[in-house]
Amino acid sequence: MVRTLAHRGPDDEGVWADADAGVALGARRLAIRDLSAAGHQPMLSPTGRLVLAYNGELYNAEEVRESLLQAGELTFRGHSDTEVLLAALEKWGVEATLVRLNGMFAFALWDRERRQLSLARDRMGEKPLYYGWAGDSFLFGSELKALRGHPDFVPEIERSALALYMQHSCVPAPYSIYRGIRKLPPASFVVISADAEREPAVRTYWSLAQVAQAGASNRFLGNDAEAVEQLDALLRDAVRKRMISDVPLGAFLSGGIDSSTVVALMQAASGHPVKTFTIGTHDEAFNEAKDAAAVARHLLTEHTELYVMPEEARDIIPLLPRLYDEPFADSSQIPTYLVAKLARQHVAVSLSGDGGDELFGGYNRHVWARRLWKRMSWMPRGVRAGVGRMLATVPAARWEMMAGALGSIAQHRMSGHKVHKMAAALHAKDLPEVYQRLATHWQEPVVLDAQTLPTQLDEPPEIPDFIEQMMYFDSVTYLPDDILVKLDRATMGVSLEGRVPFLDHRLVEFAWRLPLAMKVRGTTGKWILRQVLHKYVPGELVERPKMGFGLPIGDWLRGPLRDWAEALLDEKRLGDEGYLDAKLVRDKWQQHLAGKASWAYHLWDVLMFQSWHAECAHDPVESTLAARPHSA
Repeated sequence: MVRTLAHRGPDDEGVWADADAGVALGARRLAIRDLSAAGHQPMLSPTGRLVLAYNGELYNAEEVRESLLQAGELTFRGHSDTEVLLAALEKWGVEATLVRLNGMFAFALWDRERRQLSLARDRMGEKPLYYGWAGDSFLFGSELKALRGHPDFVPEIERSALALYMQHSCVPAPYSIYRGIRKLPPASFVVISADAEREPAVRTYWSLAQVAQAGASNRFLGNDAEAVEQLDALLRDAVRKRMISDVPLGAFLSGGIDSSTVVALMQAASGHPVKTFTIGTHDEAFNEAKDAAAVARHLLTEHTELYVMPEEARDIIPLLPRLYDEPFADSSQIPTYLVAKLARQHVAVSLSGDGGDELFGGYNRHVWARRLWKRMSWMPRGVRAGVGRMLATVPAARWEMMAGALGSIAQHRMSGHKVHKMAAALHAKDLPEVYQRLATHWQEPVVLDAQTLPTQLDEPPEIPDFIEQMMYFDSVTYLPDDILVKLDRATMGVSLEGRVPFLDHRLVEFAWRLPLAMKVRGTTGKWILRQVLHKYVPGELVERPKMGFGLPIGDWLRGPLRDWAEALLDEKRLGDEGYLDAKLVRDKWQQHLAGKASWAYHLWDVLMFQSWHAECAHDPVESTLAARPHSA
């Protein structure tokens, strides 16, 4: 089981077992802090009572260490954050320790005295943790491949979770693609005793819903300038903490608002040029490299860019099923892997700008959803739906050609895709459904014999403004289940640690106190974050339409990927497998091929499931990633 995760930790391997208790812990280590054997895991506490297997990074390890030293007689063998975490858990207990931590982590802790196993995950869900029963064995691990490595594991696909995947392009927590296996939600922990119930109760130690509600009732009362200064100070400290490392580190740089802010603050805190990394493409509709290079020149970073040919990007597709190890269909998974692979040739840690959109209103839907609804809600729903169907029949590429006549929405890159999203939203009955349609793909029931599972989208928080409700939903669904999964698997797949300064919980709590007008002002999202960035980078270098990290999947499916897709979408194959409505899938495939509609994202959902099902779904053997050098 441990060796299936060798890519997550190429530097060391450890296993600890207590045969009498029937408990075993295993760990792979990517050495970042304290490269010596003092950081070996699983780690036993000095008293021998606790055993810890831990994945992640504590950014306030030194503060926690100092608190422990002041609290009583205590010595440390080394300076790894694992040793600090273990000492804190023994001194304060699980929940009291969790609320003190600032970091990203998933850990398993065995208490030999109480005969209890505790599993815990960080506040925003940066590090993954799966768990569940296989026969009489309770299993857990960072990726599903570890669970599949156990001889008692029986891989049975959960159809209802598959239905959620087809809607969201990922399987949302607490579900997994396998029946009986769960994801531990962010900011949660479970405790399993020898005499426990079969399904352990999930407990939370921090709640984003409570943070959002408290922020709405206790707004920041300062003016714009004061808010910018406080945000700047918080960001500088969050970035500084994430620059602590005993190995080389750098940052991903797209040239957009979020990554440019992170890099600017890194450079301000550094005494030497920060290493930055960008992937470029010769397709100008998707190329961010020129923008990133301009920011890098201004900040004087040590910049590395790699232009990849389309065939190089497509060569990544066969790796995706085992890399993600669960159906996952955000097509930016490909460039994210490529930039992680590039960075790993130079550094072992890379900071990322993820999280800025969710916190500060950066997605187009945050700006346009309410305006769109106000302009269209007066029309009868049937008429709106008819307009939506008409818009959707025009291929995205044709919308691009007509962009000059479409007004402000056409000024955004990839405008054809955005028109199709708007078309889907026109079918909605109310504003919440507008969000649902903007944030999901398959509206039709394409999975056979699936039941409806509840998700966090069914539990709106008590936040008065719907734009902030959308930002909340994005933060508890899209961010941990898509964005952070993409970052974790892409970076860990090449043995690179990715760090996300925007998800420092102090920053999250401050952002939710800010009035919405400081985040979304007129038609401008992330207003306050832009003001911080403009202190370091001229506006003309970073102010441009939001682009995203995408690829021309639609064109590829009609061209070089057509034979690959046709084999996976074969009607008999779909029928024999029995998971998906073959006729519905084939209809969308034929419409896409004929250019009658653009179903690239819907089809990519199907293709990523089909690829995973063919290669990983029932495969109990060791991951091929583990056998691949981490520099490959």
